[in-house]
Amino acid sequence: MAHDAGTDTPELIAGDGVRRRDFINIAAVSAAGVGGALTLIPLISQMAPSADVLAESSVEVDLSQIKPGQAIKGIFRKQPVFLRNLTPHEVAEADKVSVSSLRDPQSLAERTKPGKENWLITMGVCTHLGCVPLGAGEGEVKGEFGGYFCPCHGSHYDTAARIRKGPAPKNLEVPAYEFTSDTVVKIG
Repeated sequence: MAHDAGTDTPELIAGDGVRRRDFINIAAVSAAGVGGALTLIPLISQMAPSADVLAESSVEVDLSQIKPGQAIKGIFRKQPVFLRNLTPHEVAEADKVSVSSLRDPQSLAERTKPGKENWLITMGVCTHLGCVPLGAGEGEVKGEFGGYFCPCHGSHYDTAARIRKGPAPKNLEVPAYEFTSDTVVKIG
């Protein structure tokens, strides 16, 4: 019987050793996972926008002082933005243009809000190479179509800020915006 007892002992020791190894492996993998996660947290959090960027993520503009036919320049996300109060004549002229004849086909209604078709809000950056077009300031050249003119390479935009002539491939971009009241618009 001593012989049987001696054979049972090595099996118990081997069984205990396997369990210890499993525990050590699980603990090591868990520690590595926690360490990896703790290493990634600062890397991911540094990609979040800073406070100054978040502050510029939207801007409110009071439109009450902009007369029909007048445009102003503002700043949105460190880029110029044009806010234009179109006259009824300018709206009619923009609506007369055949959308299919445009390089970047968009109607004025697609570029403005329903019931506020006279308010055209666009980014003030030419879609060719990023210059700032003229036409929003008083006395500035508005181009052949009465909208905006890019002096860098000669792109002409109409009163709906649609590209009509020149190298620009697209219309001036319309940013996301909403009217918070009859006279205040929130861009962004």
